Amino acid sequence: MRRISLIVCSGLLACWSLQASQLSTYLAEPQLKAKMADVYGKAAVKRAEAYARLLRPRAGTTDQQKIVLVNNYFNNLTYSEDPKLWGMDDYWANPLEFIGARGGDCEDYSIAKYYTLMELGVEEKKLRLAYVKAVRYNAFHMVTLYFPTPKADPLVLDNINGRILPGSKRTDLIPVYSFDAKSIWVMKSRREGTLAGSADRLAQWTSMKSRFSSEHLRSPRRQL
Repeated sequence: MRRISLIVCSGLLACWSLQASQLSTYLAEPQLKAKMADVYGKAAVKRAEAYARLLRPRAGTTDQQKIVLVNNYFNNLTYSEDPKLWGMDDYWANPLEFIGARGGDCEDYSIAKYYTLMELGVEEKKLRLAYVKAVRYNAFHMVTLYFPTPKADPLVLDNINGRILPGSKRTDLIPVYSFDAKSIWVMKSRREGTLAGSADRLAQWTSMKSRFSSEHLRSPRRQL
């Protein structure tokens, strides 16, 4: 969570440089394992191997089972604010950095869940990232949304509340806007939004592409 300007949004969703079929193989590469151990410690290699196992196809697994699995997996990592962990006011870690550091903030949880669900075969059109206001904390927050159908009440994957509930049940969250790799929506309600433009013009996070490699793993300011 953070007190941030709503102008900050993400172009990173268009910048994921690896195809789903390549990610598990990439995680097994000795070069990546060596770099993970060097930057984050040997325990990070085991976390990366556990992540690779999570990505292995499971015949007959439903979307509902996948979102429970992924939500629980990432919610076991440790929450830490960017200035303390990365020494920056706002840093959106890619999933390998998040797993390597063994934690992060709300954006990191949400991004990792979003991409992992796509890797597991959940249709991209069913997934969005969303900025909301967390009423209890009076702070802006990010969550992952899963829409079973285009007009359905989305299910909310959240690191504050580990229960996966429909958006209509999350009255503690006020929707602001949501986005995916292509578009941005200003949220009129927990279920519907007004298309506000293309994500292609939001280029703040294009560095995500270059950082998703063994050569660009950011070292945390402190170990969790």
